[in-house]
Amino acid sequence: MLFSNVNATARNNAATGKDAFPVILFGRFMRADYSEHVCRIKDITPHHAVVLSDEPVEEGEHIVAYVDEIGRLEGNAARVMEGAFELHITTSEAGRERLAAKIDWVKAKAHGEGVEKRRYERYKPKDSKSSIELEDGRSYPCEVIDISVSGASVRSHVLPAIGTPVKLGKTRGRVVRHHAEGFAIEFYRLLPEDILRARIG
Repeated sequence: MLFSNVNATARNNAATGKDAFPVILFGRFMRADYSEHVCRIKDITPHHAVVLSDEPVEEGEHIVAYVDEIGRLEGNAARVMEGAFELHITTSEAGRERLAAKIDWVKAKAHGEGVEKRRYERYKPKDSKSSIELEDGRSYPCEVIDISVSGASVRSHVLPAIGTPVKLGKTRGRVVRHHAEGFAIEFYRLLPEDILRARIG
């Protein structure tokens, strides 16, 4: 699926521990019969993660997942729900430490920290209401959390995949990361200062 309803996945939060970071990642998983299926990963920790997929699995089934920005995860399906299941991750203590480091990196990236540190100062717009448009012409309302000459962070009930071309208002860009409230857009061209000033008032 190109995008998902964020509110629909929120009900799965209870399936994970309080140390989970609410970031959605994309990937694929392989069932015990070696069939592969597209999935999304929600609330990942070094011990477990919620796998969102329309493919039904059996409780206790051995699962191998390949997750964007995280890599290979292996474990058993548990707490099977409609459209989701919890993956209990099996790995060594050293493997768990490496996984924790990767999760911390993804968390920092989602907040615009570390290697993804913001290069331009961001501002809150005077009018946060806007819309995002996909390449096929579908348009959805959104709220602009903050904006800079290079991009914007938005809140929306849809979540386009990372790399998806979008148009925020009349400004074109692409989705570069997801965060707890929505996603970040990097503009193809820097906004002229006069246009940015007009948006922030």
